[in-house]
Amino acid sequence: MNLNRAYVYILSNKNRTVLYIGVTNNLERRIKEHKEGTGAAFTKRYNVQDLIFYEIHNQIEQAIKREKQIKEWKREWKLGLIQESNPKMLNLAEDWS
Repeated sequence: MNLNRAYVYILSNKNRTVLYIGVTNNLERRIKEHKEGTGAAFTKRYNVQDLIFYEIHNQIEQAIKREKQIKEWKREWKLGLIQESNPKMLNLAEDWS
C-alpha cells in the first residue's frame, strides 16, 4: 500500500444530476462509507453513491489542491473532465464490495 497515494473523486446520483467532489487516501474505504451513509451528510441526503471519476496523486497536498480547483469549475467543465475518461458516466465502483 502506498501511504502517499491520494485520490480526487467525483460521485453522482443515479440520474447524474448531482455531483460531489472529494479527496481521500483510501478510495475503496471512502466509497464504502458513502454507500453506507457515513461518508458525508450531502451524499447521504442526495443519495450520491456512484463513483464516476477519480484521479490518483502521489501526495495528499496535490490532491487537495486539485480538488479545490475542480470545485471552482463550472458544471460543464466538470462533466467534460468526467466524460474524457468515462463517456457513459458509468459507476466505476459497481463491482466493489
